[in-house]
Amino acid sequence: MPVLRAAARRFAIFIGTVLVASVVIFLLVQALPGDVAQATLGMGASPEAVETLRQRWGLNQPLVTRYLQWITGMMTGDFGASYATGASVLSQIAPCLAVTGWLVGLSIPLSLLVSLPLGMVAAMMRRRPLGVIVNAGSHVGLAIPVFFAGTVASIIFAVKLSWLPANGYVPASVSASGWLEHIILPVAAIVLAQSCFLGRYVRAGFIDVLSEDYYRTARAVGWTKWRGLLRHGLRNMATSLATVVGMQVASLLVGAVLVEQVFVLPGLGRLLIQAVAAHDLMVVQAVVMLLVFTVLAVNFLIDVAYLAIDPRLVSARGGRA
Repeated sequence: MPVLRAAARRFAIFIGTVLVASVVIFLLVQALPGDVAQATLGMGASPEAVETLRQRWGLNQPLVTRYLQWITGMMTGDFGASYATGASVLSQIAPCLAVTGWLVGLSIPLSLLVSLPLGMVAAMMRRRPLGVIVNAGSHVGLAIPVFFAGTVASIIFAVKLSWLPANGYVPASVSASGWLEHIILPVAAIVLAQSCFLGRYVRAGFIDVLSEDYYRTARAVGWTKWRGLLRHGLRNMATSLATVVGMQVASLLVGAVLVEQVFVLPGLGRLLIQAVAAHDLMVVQAVVMLLVFTVLAVNFLIDVAYLAIDPRLVSARGGRA
C-alpha cells in the first residue's frame, strides 16, 4: 500500500536522523574542555589517581568504542552511570522527565485551545475593534520572553496575591491539588508565548480561507460565517497547522527549560545545567540526546499524521510523499 510504504520510508529516515544526531551529540560533548576525571578528583589529585579513574570509567578507550557502548546501552535502557554521583543516569532523568513532560504535554493542547478561537476572531473581525485588539495583543505576547512572563506571573499571583506558590514542585502521585497549584503558573507562561505565535498563524490561515471559492460556496448555500470557517477552515489548514506545531516542539522544550529555572522546577533543564556545571558528561549526553530524540520523534509522527489527514499527499507524488 502506498500509505504504508510512505510511512516506512519516513521511519527509515527518522532512524537515520537519530543515529546521525547521536554521533554529533557524542562528539560535541566529548569536545568540551577539561578532563572529567580531573574535575571529579580535584586539581590536587595525583596523575596516578586520575589515570585510574579514567580507566575505570573507560575514558582511555577509543572514541568509536565509547560511542558504540553508549548508543547500544541507550537502546537497551542503560544510560550509564553519573560521573558525579555514581548513580544511574536513568534514575536521575526519570523524575525530571515527568516534570518537563507535564509542562510540554499540557502546553501544546492548551496553546491550541487558546490560539484557535483567538485566531478565528482576529480573522473574522480583523476590521473591527475586537479583532484589532486581539491582533495587537498577539504582537505584544510575541515580544514578551517566556522567562519574563513567568517572572511577572510569579510576582503577581504568588508574591502579591499569594494565590499560588512561587516555586517548587509536588508530584501528582503525592498530591494532585499540590501538583496543580505548582504547575499552573509555569504552564500559563509557556501557553502565553505559544498561543500568541500560533494565534497569528491561525489568523493568517483563516484569512486565506475567507477568500477561497469553497468558502464562498458554503456561504452561498446558507451557511453562517462561523460554521463555514469551522467546517472548511480547520480541515484545510490542519496539515499546515500540524507542521507548525511540530516545529514549535523545540521552542516548547527551550521554553520549558527557562521556565524551570524561574519556578525552580526539578525538570530536565535544571538537570542539564547542573550536569554541565559538574562536568557530568554522561548526564549531559543523555539529556541532550533525549531532547533531540523527542523533537525528531514528534516531527516523524506529524509526517505520518499527514497521511491520515490528507492521503492525497501520497497519491499525488506516486507514493513518494
